[in-house]
Amino acid sequence: MKESIEKITAEIKSLQCKTDKEVEEARVRLLGKKGEITKLFDDFRTIAPELKREFGQKLNVLKNEAMAKIAELKEAVSASSAGAASTGNDVSMPGELHQLGSRHPVSIAREEIVGIFRKFGYDVAEGPEIEDDYHVFEALNFPPNHPARDMQDTFFVSNGHLNPLLLRTHTSSVQVRTMEKVQPPIRVVCPGRVFRNEAISARAHCIFHQVEGLYIDENVTFADLKQAILLFAREMFGADTQIRMRPSYFPFTEPSAEVDVSCNICHGKGCNICKGTGWLEILGCGMVDPNVLEASGIDSKKYSGFAFGMGVERIAMLKWQVNDLRHYFENDMRFLGEFSTYPGV
Repeated sequence: MKESIEKITAEIKSLQCKTDKEVEEARVRLLGKKGEITKLFDDFRTIAPELKREFGQKLNVLKNEAMAKIAELKEAVSASSAGAASTGNDVSMPGELHQLGSRHPVSIAREEIVGIFRKFGYDVAEGPEIEDDYHVFEALNFPPNHPARDMQDTFFVSNGHLNPLLLRTHTSSVQVRTMEKVQPPIRVVCPGRVFRNEAISARAHCIFHQVEGLYIDENVTFADLKQAILLFAREMFGADTQIRMRPSYFPFTEPSAEVDVSCNICHGKGCNICKGTGWLEILGCGMVDPNVLEASGIDSKKYSGFAFGMGVERIAMLKWQVNDLRHYFENDMRFLGEFSTYPGV
């Protein structure tokens, strides 16, 4: 019923009539004894009792919108007829319709992620895409021989001996810059574009987007981290979503974990999207390593914190069941048009 209400609402908003006959036909089609809205009121009797209040309100709003639209069209047709009679011009002729664009799905997903954490009290921090080695690696406890420093993963802009410039490989560099400028408590999310020297495929790209988060204060624990991730997952994927945390390794957090959410397609039963496991990986997280705090001038004996990071394209793939990452970068109007009716666009 929800889809039918949304479909008819969209139809009402775009409804246009040139003559009294067309207005009457529209009224009968929508509000007549066998009209679309009348049929929805008949179907209303069969829905579950707990949903009746919600859908009853929506149906009443829909009916009022339809009646108001019909009245508006009647007035417009009458005014047009009078104008045409006096000027000899048919002012009821429609103008040229221009196709409107929509926001990119990655932008939609990013704003939704950031919006959720804003509700939790997080501020938004941003930083440069061309960074130096210190903020991307050294301040985050990456040892000199770490694989991520290798040319196979990182795009270097300059090969300065002490502190070369590079295209940032993660937005964790923004967290470092925040810790350098702001004393705890710190609670920020850092959205942005990142770059890695990887082969482009259905599940990987050399350019993608991340949202990373950082919370530092006194007595922050792993339990706080788990609760924050659980609340985010349920806001993003639905109230029934469950999470599981698997031990992992990141140079800048200890302990570290990978986070999976219960598959919102099969609801944990197993499908081709989750490869039969019932779980989908969404992000990495952990408690901020004391070395990272000390490198930015924060007393690790007094303060603790957690950090997390997720790929926006990955979240968007799971949310809309997109099976190829390359779709987000090809500017195919057929694909992008799928998101033109997404709420808030």
